[in-house]
Amino acid sequence: MKIMLKNWLDEGTPWIWVNAGAVAVSIIMVLGLLLLLAVEGVSYFWPKSLLQAVYVADAESATPEVIPLLGEAIKSERVDAAQLQAAGVSVSEDRDFYQRSLIRVGNRDLRETDFVWVLDDLVSDRRFPVRAVTLERREWGNFYGFLIAVKEQGRLVLASDQDSRWHDFLERLDRAQAINDNIVDLENDQVGQVNYEMERLRLQERRLEMGGGATSAELRDLAARRERLNREYEALRLELEELYAQVRRDSAEFMTVEGERVEIPVADVVHAYRPNALGFLDKCAVFIARVGEFLTAEPREANTEGGIFPAIFGTVMMVMLMSVFVTPFGVLAAVYLSEYARQGVITRTIRVAVNNLAGVPSIVYGVFGLGFFIYFVGGEIDQLFYTESLPAPTFGTPGLLWASLTLALLTLPVVIVATEEGLARIPRSVREGSLALGATKFETLRFVVLPMASPAMITGLILAVARAAGEVAPLMLVGVVKLAPSLPLDTNFPYLHLEQKFMHLGFHIYDVGFQSPNIEAATPLVFATALLLVLVIVVLNLLAVVLRNRLRDRYQSLEV
Repeated sequence: MKIMLKNWLDEGTPWIWVNAGAVAVSIIMVLGLLLLLAVEGVSYFWPKSLLQAVYVADAESATPEVIPLLGEAIKSERVDAAQLQAAGVSVSEDRDFYQRSLIRVGNRDLRETDFVWVLDDLVSDRRFPVRAVTLERREWGNFYGFLIAVKEQGRLVLASDQDSRWHDFLERLDRAQAINDNIVDLENDQVGQVNYEMERLRLQERRLEMGGGATSAELRDLAARRERLNREYEALRLELEELYAQVRRDSAEFMTVEGERVEIPVADVVHAYRPNALGFLDKCAVFIARVGEFLTAEPREANTEGGIFPAIFGTVMMVMLMSVFVTPFGVLAAVYLSEYARQGVITRTIRVAVNNLAGVPSIVYGVFGLGFFIYFVGGEIDQLFYTESLPAPTFGTPGLLWASLTLALLTLPVVIVATEEGLARIPRSVREGSLALGATKFETLRFVVLPMASPAMITGLILAVARAAGEVAPLMLVGVVKLAPSLPLDTNFPYLHLEQKFMHLGFHIYDVGFQSPNIEAATPLVFATALLLVLVIVVLNLLAVVLRNRLRDRYQSLEV
């Protein structure tokens, strides 16, 4: 029996099962994490029913407080009675546990908080009124109440019944949103273009002054261009004033569950629906609209509302630029170490140093990027090419270029190691056969070795993208911001503005999760943004995997 057990252990069968079990546990943990992110994040966009109820606070006291409630039930949990008593809540001592629920009551402009905890035993008269309205506003978060009147330029618009009044409100909301879209287009595109040209004109004028002064012809040309831009700006300003007057025309009056009447401009509303009156297909339409806004709109309300498109764009753009920078440098370094450098103590020391660089904390790279790339390189670029903009820095400040270079430096060891491993797996006979046919060493490297090692290079790039896309610490020093005023890519020359700061999904998660003034409202967005970041990394990696597989199929003569 002992001999059989020893043979079984020597064959390595137990370790095979241990490794298989470890892989299975890892897969289950990853799937569980993705499931948690999906459930907590995606459920945020599903329109929740509005609960109307009465809550009796301090029911055990002599003068209990009766509080009307109207809001969304977010979650429930069990809490110890002793914990409630320590918090000053009057509860019976006969019970050890109570069930409490978190209700989002909204209307943050009317009360101190838009989330309240209630004990389920003290909630009565639960109803789900069909005409209860959910408004998602541009400011002050959600509003919950009942529509009682629609106004046009302050005058009451008569409607035959409540349903007609509601449909009239929705039509006016569509009109206001269309006008808002026109306003955004004018401000971001046409007005932004005029401001960009005005700034270029100012810098050109200062450049001429620093060069010894402008001639009379140049001064006349500058004055004519400035006058033309001023006329364009004035025309756009008048058009914007007219649009703002149109969008402010309509308003609606609502009543809260406490009986307070509130007038809300229609232009301040992003989405409006009656969740208790929606069928399944209607809820799906609202869900799709909210997800679409999340993916395509800009954030608002301290990043706790709206969308995250600038963060998606910034993350993808930074990773693409990082890939452009890190791939050639990593491949060239690996080729030199593997093919040209004399193998000895110095080469081994360099390899050890490269491997150790992969373990350096990322924040160290951020400090290096801040000191070398931004203050030194960027400052010198400003002194040489952007003197007319000083003392305001152009490249001597955190931006997209320096963030991409910093992450390229961070991921460089990964690409070097992966490429060297790919080069080492190519048999020496392949090189000797190419040289025997008359090819030079460079031609052998260019047309034989590197193509066969290309799948290993792409593997290194995949690992680099996976790490760089999720890094946050160095980016906080070299370019990422809480809210960027514009995208680094637009229609103004040079189109891609590498000096601009940008938003990033990883930093957005940190900011919303730890710096938000309304943590309860921000928590679902943390899960949703984390899920989206994982999906973005997966998509970027899949693109690289497809490229690697095509290269591998092309060079099937050798498995690299």
